[in-house]
Amino acid sequence: MLLLRCPLLLLLLPLSSRPQKLPTRDEELFQMQIRDKAFFHDSTVIPDGAEISSYLFRDTPKRYFFVVEEDNTPLAVTVTPCDAPLEWKLSVQELPEEASGEGSGEPEPLEQQKQQITNEEGTELFSYKGNDVEYFVSSSSPSGLYQLDLLSTEKDTHFKVYATTTPESDQPYPELPYDPRIDVTSLGRTTVTLAWKPSPTASLLKQPIQYCIVINKEHNFKSLCAVEAKLSSDDAFMMAPKPGLDFSPFDFAHFGFPSENNSGKERGFLKSSSKFGRQTSSKPRVDLHKVCIRNKNIFTVSDLKPDTQYYFDMFAVNTNTNMSTAYVGTFARTKEEAKQKTVELKDGKVTDVFIKRKGAKFLRFAPVSSHQKVTFSVHSCLDAVQIQVRRDGKLLLSQNVEGVRQFQLRGKAKAKYLIRLKGSKKGASMLKILATTRPNKQSFPSLPEDTRIKAFDKLRTCSSVTVAWLGTQERNKFCIYKREVDDSYNEEQKKREQNQCLGPDTRKKSDKVLCKYFHSQNIQKAVTTETIRGLQPGKSYLLDVYVIGHGGHSVKYQSKLVKTRKFC
Repeated sequence: MLLLRCPLLLLLLPLSSRPQKLPTRDEELFQMQIRDKAFFHDSTVIPDGAEISSYLFRDTPKRYFFVVEEDNTPLAVTVTPCDAPLEWKLSVQELPEEASGEGSGEPEPLEQQKQQITNEEGTELFSYKGNDVEYFVSSSSPSGLYQLDLLSTEKDTHFKVYATTTPESDQPYPELPYDPRIDVTSLGRTTVTLAWKPSPTASLLKQPIQYCIVINKEHNFKSLCAVEAKLSSDDAFMMAPKPGLDFSPFDFAHFGFPSENNSGKERGFLKSSSKFGRQTSSKPRVDLHKVCIRNKNIFTVSDLKPDTQYYFDMFAVNTNTNMSTAYVGTFARTKEEAKQKTVELKDGKVTDVFIKRKGAKFLRFAPVSSHQKVTFSVHSCLDAVQIQVRRDGKLLLSQNVEGVRQFQLRGKAKAKYLIRLKGSKKGASMLKILATTRPNKQSFPSLPEDTRIKAFDKLRTCSSVTVAWLGTQERNKFCIYKREVDDSYNEEQKKREQNQCLGPDTRKKSDKVLCKYFHSQNIQKAVTTETIRGLQPGKSYLLDVYVIGHGGHSVKYQSKLVKTRKFC
């Protein structure tokens, strides 16, 4: 059988554990041990050619034993640190001879043999200290009892060990190509394209291989085990696995990678979800991403941040054995955002600004004369925009603006102001902005807090509607316009037409109802009503009210959809 093809057994004997028997060659018992998963967790007897996963407590050594029963046996041992450097040593000592206690020919009791073995120090064959995946390989090893001592001095950690006496035929780890580097073939502001040579295990041996890419901002990883340890745990105490139980998977929704079922999707992988390991803490996860892409050897990483350095690692995974080999990792810095031209604002002059979706614009205001105060007036035509104002590098203002807003800041001699305008996530943004050191220079009309138009249902007739809107204490000119629309016209269509910066000059003359001046010193009474006549029975109309300031700039109130009565 495959598991018994060689005279190699692995046995984990913790230094402080209770006495355990060395594994026997009894076929029935041995097969029972192989089938019993809990047996491997507790006594960790590992058959030849299997990889074990285990854990170390900090400063607490562990020792593995395995027996090579015949001389000139090939031997390969691989130790994979996961999330901390390891110190490990491989040594060998002779097997005890079976001697009879009184010349009866019966072997010594097994406990006496074990005691005789473990009390002796063997010959050291190999030692290593670090966090690399390290190997011991010998084409001809002597028979004996081999012991593998492991120690973590940094923290509690997981690790993996693999041993085999048939390394030439096993090859559970994917082979690397002659050039195991990852090449960066294309670099953008938010994307990086990677390419690599295929593993000979896939191209020549035709074994099932998939490639997993890992992206982070800190450093390269030397094993997939280290990546999964970083993903599934934090600095909290690492719990030991219970006998016979695997770790419970959790949804790694914070970063959103594609699951194994979605591994064929190349782009937008940050928007999917994936499952790894177990959840040990509710703390925010590290900025580390993993995506598996089957057997492709080119991939474009998207949704990256501009002018940011990223580290990229590639792992070839044998899907039959679930064992992996790391390519030589690389790193790259995404390109900077294109430098935007800074628009100069002139004192008292209105400037029109257009911003792409999620984009930003920079403006500069440098008053030519000394000033005590500076006023910024902003009129957002569509959705809300964000404004930030810095004076000589110091942040003075950060606000979201919807409609018309005015901000007055303390001035400073020879000061320069940098204005950053950030657009909406919903779509493109349009706005008007005015900066002035003259407090009486107001180009935008003042607005009430509520810019809705109210329609009185009880006053509706077949040919007229009556509406009202709020004003302010400032005397302004108000113009009302109407437009007949289809019965299918809805709120969504109305929303698309809510560009408050479009003035009466864009309307047809036939749409105009009337213009009038209006204000009230008592803000509670600043309400005006108007009856719009000459309408058709059972028809829908869109009503707009424009308030026009002293500088000629207008602001539109929220449109109102009304309908006349069909029968009177």
